[in-house]
Amino acid sequence: MVSVARDQSIAERVDRLELPFNEFGVDPYGVSKKHLVLAASAFTVLYRYYFRVRCFGIEHVPPRGRAMLVGNHSGGYAIDGAMLLTSLFLEMEQPRLGQGMVEKFMNNLPFASLWTSRTGQFTGLPEHARQLLEDDRLLMVFPEGARGTAKLYRERYSLVDFGTGFIRLALQTRTPIIPVGILGGGTAVPTVANLYKLGRLVGVPYIPVTPYLLPLPLPAPVELHYGEPITLTGTGDEDDDVIASYVEQVKSRIAGLIEKGRQLRSRRLRA
Repeated sequence: MVSVARDQSIAERVDRLELPFNEFGVDPYGVSKKHLVLAASAFTVLYRYYFRVRCFGIEHVPPRGRAMLVGNHSGGYAIDGAMLLTSLFLEMEQPRLGQGMVEKFMNNLPFASLWTSRTGQFTGLPEHARQLLEDDRLLMVFPEGARGTAKLYRERYSLVDFGTGFIRLALQTRTPIIPVGILGGGTAVPTVANLYKLGRLVGVPYIPVTPYLLPLPLPAPVELHYGEPITLTGTGDEDDDVIASYVEQVKSRIAGLIEKGRQLRSRRLRA
């Protein structure tokens, strides 16, 4: 669990990313080395010292080639996604850039829109996701969507309904799915209520409310539990009931990783 990036600068690890950057440090998707260095530097501080992330099973992520990381949300906003992306950059011997599908409202936030695109995160359109996988990239998916980050504190270890599009995409592109169980996001932002009307007024799905009112994250430990890859067979044109059974298979694996993480954490606290 010791980061392999301890003895390497952030810029050196960005240089080691196996991406086709041009002479200006920009790849065909508009991902910028300069923006990656700045973003990774900030997230590394949060990863190591604020959320004190513990990462398990990172060896299940292939060092190259297409794969789909499928995880769970909790905790007001996507702290879990940011820490997952950072783990791929810091913890792997061969660093990789994970690329996620962000909610469409991000396009209405100029600063956020620029930085997400320059660091490889794009609006969640099927054609974007398919192209990334066909280019043998690493795609991050949270099938719960905004409903996942809207979970209240008491629901932080639960899973809400998953969308089905990620399964059809995995089948169509012959992409292995790597389940990830994430703990800690719901403790970092202990949501007690969500203000949906206020959120719509400012252009976001909701505004989370915490016991201390402001949705600022607490320095709660975060854990990432990567599971063994799941390889599904099919074309993506299967009947809905077949797709639903595959969704339940992935959902069950993630639930198992969350429960395993809770048990490991409980044993550490008793030791």
